[in-house]
Amino acid sequence: MTNFMQEIPTLFIQFLLTAVFSFIVGLEQQKQYTDKEEQHTFGTDRTFVFIGLFGFVLLIAQPVEMYFYLGGGLILSLFLGIFYFQKIKFQNNYGLTTVLLALLTYTFPLLIVTQPNWLVMLFFVLVLILTESKHKIKGFSKKIDRTEFITLAKFIIIAGIILPALPDKQIFSFLNLSPYKVWMAIVVISGISYISYILRKFVFPDAGLLLTGIFGGLYSSTATTIILGRKNKETGVNHREYAAAIIIATAMMFLRIYILLLIFNSEVAVSISIWFVAMFLISLGTAYYMYNGFKKTNKSASETMNILEDKNPLEFKVAVVFAGLYVFFSFVTQYTLENFGTQGLNILSFIVGFTDIDPFLLNLFQGKYAVSQLLIGMATFQAILSNNILKMFYAKTLGDKLLGKYVFQGFGVIIVANILVIAILHFF
Repeated sequence: MTNFMQEIPTLFIQFLLTAVFSFIVGLEQQKQYTDKEEQHTFGTDRTFVFIGLFGFVLLIAQPVEMYFYLGGGLILSLFLGIFYFQKIKFQNNYGLTTVLLALLTYTFPLLIVTQPNWLVMLFFVLVLILTESKHKIKGFSKKIDRTEFITLAKFIIIAGIILPALPDKQIFSFLNLSPYKVWMAIVVISGISYISYILRKFVFPDAGLLLTGIFGGLYSSTATTIILGRKNKETGVNHREYAAAIIIATAMMFLRIYILLLIFNSEVAVSISIWFVAMFLISLGTAYYMYNGFKKTNKSASETMNILEDKNPLEFKVAVVFAGLYVFFSFVTQYTLENFGTQGLNILSFIVGFTDIDPFLLNLFQGKYAVSQLLIGMATFQAILSNNILKMFYAKTLGDKLLGKYVFQGFGVIIVANILVIAILHFF
């Protein structure tokens, strides 16, 4: 079979691909018009095949100079220009989709002959998706306000402009800290938060509590716990569902921290991966148990949409605070190791868990301190342990009494499992 495929002339395959791709685009374009409008389109599906073949013939006739191919493109553009002028004159329609599709179809042979197969397929699929998704894209664009472009611009600035411009040189001789490393931590955290924000706002805008817990956990499980606890206090219903959402946010915290560890210290990530997987699955199982015992009341919590605020995750002041905390924990960690050794780091990691653990953990992951992989793993799980205790306290205090009961049970399982992991890492 392989020998047979190799014996097929390359030119024959390129010809077939040109014809097939052009025909599919023509069919897709015709679907966009009703029978009443069909007479106003630029030809039919056959026309697009003819355009593709026209370009193919002219391209192979003079493959080096491509004068014939360029001349054919000018002729096609002339006809398309006449069509577009008449379309504006008689239909008062300024849409360019048909014209652009015809021109793109003419470029198919050039791509097929000169570019790798993966690029050709990617180009064709993208053209097909954009053609088919015309109405969906229009609906999506209506949901986007101007602030979203500002948010995207901010992310491009911090990731594509500021980060490459920063030097990767140590600021202090006694501390492995550079402007590039500090800002890289901001970029990664902001990137994860931004993806979570986009998914929640545009892909799942009407997400129920469980999806709220998932996306909130990717952003901040502590903030999500506080918001869900307060919301449960307001509604006073479906306590197990709220508890499940809070627990699943914690499960996503394990996933988020492991992703950060994998990015900044892959050796440590590989060495303790089994324990992160175990804690992630235990948290998911606990959330499933909570939700499985949930029975909806007349006022379902799943109907209270948009529980999390659509807050911009790329605020500059947040980045500045994060950078300040990162630098602060760099000094504190270095000082603790030099004066109190590994025991001091263990105590520090547990204390830090009652604050914001991300700056501390990111600093620990990429700080290259003179500590073992095992100690980094222990410190990570110790910070997570105290952070989970804090979230349990928040949920019990801010939520309804019944929510406190279920959250205490759920976090109890996670905390016990977390302690076992720390004990295994310590003694074995």
